[in-house]
Amino acid sequence: MNTPENEARDGTRCGLVALIGRPNVGKTTLMNRLVGEKLAATTRRPHTTRNRILGIVTEGDDQIVLMDTPGIDQERTKLVNQVLNRTASQALADADLICFLTEAGRFGEGDERIEAAIRSSGRPALLVINKVDRQKNKEDLLPFIEERMAAFPYAGVVPIGARRGTNVPGLIEEIRNHLPEGPFLYDPDQLSDRPERFRAEEMIREAMLEQLGEEVPYSVAVRVENWEDAPRTAHIDAVILVERDSQKGIVIGKSGRRLKQIGQASRHQLESLLERKVMLNLTVRVEADWSRSPRALRELGIEEPR
Repeated sequence: MNTPENEARDGTRCGLVALIGRPNVGKTTLMNRLVGEKLAATTRRPHTTRNRILGIVTEGDDQIVLMDTPGIDQERTKLVNQVLNRTASQALADADLICFLTEAGRFGEGDERIEAAIRSSGRPALLVINKVDRQKNKEDLLPFIEERMAAFPYAGVVPIGARRGTNVPGLIEEIRNHLPEGPFLYDPDQLSDRPERFRAEEMIREAMLEQLGEEVPYSVAVRVENWEDAPRTAHIDAVILVERDSQKGIVIGKSGRRLKQIGQASRHQLESLLERKVMLNLTVRVEADWSRSPRALRELGIEEPR
């Protein structure tokens, strides 16, 4: 947040930068890479991101406030998906600069709809072509760039590989070139607007999605209900919410084996995040149709932007 000290600085630049794209294009992986820490869950599953998360990168007199957003998708039958789409769309209106993530050589209907939304927003945008390190023939990239630049007046094009960090410094430099002048919005040492509790929930949810595969796609959520810090240990009680009894059985697994595996994977990540021993207690609870409940979405932090 603004402070008198930040307001008094001369020559600083600061801007809100929205990471926009269809599901599973690498937005959260990129944000984690840019910030240098794991702020949010990343999996191979679409719709892993459910919240608008801020990641803060401060270099010299420049501060980049990244807005990681849920993937914009056509699936709108559930309330939770409608909320996710509105959250991503609102980021377009708030941004000083948009980073539109696509995949090298891939530009379908979903990308075209997002490009149209960017055009309507009137905001400047960078075309960030992710996963270029997976492209066998790099010569195919140039015609793709030429086609996209002919379709929309992007302020710049930056090919990257977010998972490995390929050309990420180049993207940071390009973003810095487009920041507006203004005071820092956050303390230079701050990395995110989200507390440790939220990041803990994200680590548990990531471990759970990786363990469950396709069995219980997105009818699960995580809520930390109690957190007690001791000098060298964090005691965390968290609940995994499912919508049906059959899903509860899948999450727990035979003789509790799967829940134990989720707990072990979560604890490993949490201890790395918190830099201390973690005692994690996981329970599974049925909350029927939570993904269709405005109250449940508010309690889980998956809510419509104000």
